[in-house]
Amino acid sequence: MKLISRSLTGFFSALAGALAIIAVFHLTSWGKDAGPAIKIDTTTLERSPQLGTSFAPVVKKAAPSVVNIYSTTIVHLRRYSNPFYNDPMFRQFFGDHFGPNDNREITRRQQSLGSGVIISPDGYILTANHVVDGADEIKVAVGDSDSKKFTAKVVGADPPTDVAVLKINAEDLPAVTLGDSDQLEVGDVVLAIGNPFGVGQTVTRGIVSALGRSGLPGFNQYQDFIQTDAAINPGNSGGALVDAEGRLIGINTAIITSSRGSEGVGFAVPINMARHVMERLIAGGKVTRGYLGIFPQDITPGLAEAFHLPNQNGALVGNVFPDTPAQKAGIQPGDVITAFNGKDITDRNDLMLAVSECSPGSPATVKLVRNGAAKTINLKLAELPGDVEPSPGEQDGSGPDNSKTGTFQGVTVANLADLDQQARQQLQLPGNIQGVIVTDVDQDSNAADAGLKPNDVIVEIDHQPVKDANIAVKLCSQAKGKQILLKVWRRGGGIAGTLYLSLDNMPNAK
Repeated sequence: MKLISRSLTGFFSALAGALAIIAVFHLTSWGKDAGPAIKIDTTTLERSPQLGTSFAPVVKKAAPSVVNIYSTTIVHLRRYSNPFYNDPMFRQFFGDHFGPNDNREITRRQQSLGSGVIISPDGYILTANHVVDGADEIKVAVGDSDSKKFTAKVVGADPPTDVAVLKINAEDLPAVTLGDSDQLEVGDVVLAIGNPFGVGQTVTRGIVSALGRSGLPGFNQYQDFIQTDAAINPGNSGGALVDAEGRLIGINTAIITSSRGSEGVGFAVPINMARHVMERLIAGGKVTRGYLGIFPQDITPGLAEAFHLPNQNGALVGNVFPDTPAQKAGIQPGDVITAFNGKDITDRNDLMLAVSECSPGSPATVKLVRNGAAKTINLKLAELPGDVEPSPGEQDGSGPDNSKTGTFQGVTVANLADLDQQARQQLQLPGNIQGVIVTDVDQDSNAADAGLKPNDVIVEIDHQPVKDANIAVKLCSQAKGKQILLKVWRRGGGIAGTLYLSLDNMPNAK
């Protein structure tokens, strides 16, 4: 399946009989400005297997809050006497010097269409960041007829969650009521409302197909998606996903498709996450996040066995970065974080989301397991640096020419001591890293399946330090468990750090 970015709409509806209790929420933490009055309803949805004959009452309640967003970007091009020279693809091959040029610029207007949701009567609008990113002009049309258009300004945007807040000068707008996305359950009926393909406001019905979707490449950095089969198409991005009471529970942001159309796999940012980001954007125009200073890993079955864990719940600490809250508080590689600020942590994404929702400088309580013993650590979070990548990636380049090597489990390693200065500089190896460097990995081996890569540095095998290739071979040959635990140093993605890999033990492999 091909991942197609950002073409969503959101609308959500289903029958429920209970009359909702509506609260008006003022963002009073913004100082002198009380902020927009936002309606929030967190009462539990009345779930009934009996479906009604019409969702019209829900649509009438929520649809007026959904707007069309027209963004315009001005593109500047150099003017050529031959129209073919204005084609960027043509100039990519032939250059600017091919053909006459009068050195004048021409401008071209590129327009795109998306959706948004009114969240306060005085003109605050929630949408997807990619709908307005880079736009020179933004127009918001209120009402399905597009009869009322307003010029909008961007209050703030947060690309890591694909959330943006707009403001138009208007009063008494039909603001949506915000629900509580934490109360959603798989199978709940939802409606998606937006403007697909520019045909006009459209409502589609579906259910919540899954919750807490994450790990989708090419999407937001912080992922906790609501997945739905309600039809979402280009132009629906930034639109509303509402529940059976007509309450906003998600902002549509992306789809998975192989045909550029809806195939029933759409994703929305939960309103609780979007609301958290929205409040910070309105208060200060940007989002600052807490920073712990570790590289967390998911716990695979092999890692759970290697660390003698009862299950795969938690986030394994692969690396602790120097001079960070985690390092100062004594968190160590190999620790398993099981709870953060009282919230159970089930995987790496859980921990990343929990930390990101905290403000820099705020206190945090971390519960972890170290060598089978439970510990509680208190610390104060720092601010997430702007250049931190989510994880170490793959290092490009070929391995060095080595004189002393060893082979085990389909892996060929070489002594770091045998690398010349040029090779170490090319690999950007710190002087304090001790171990053996991986020069080759058999792609049919268990090591490759475990994720070991050329240019990785193996620093420990089954918690024993590795000083040279002979020791690496010896430790692997002596391993008696079903899994061999490797601690690996890896550089990539602008950072470097250690992580753990667990590979199946094959005692007879040479």
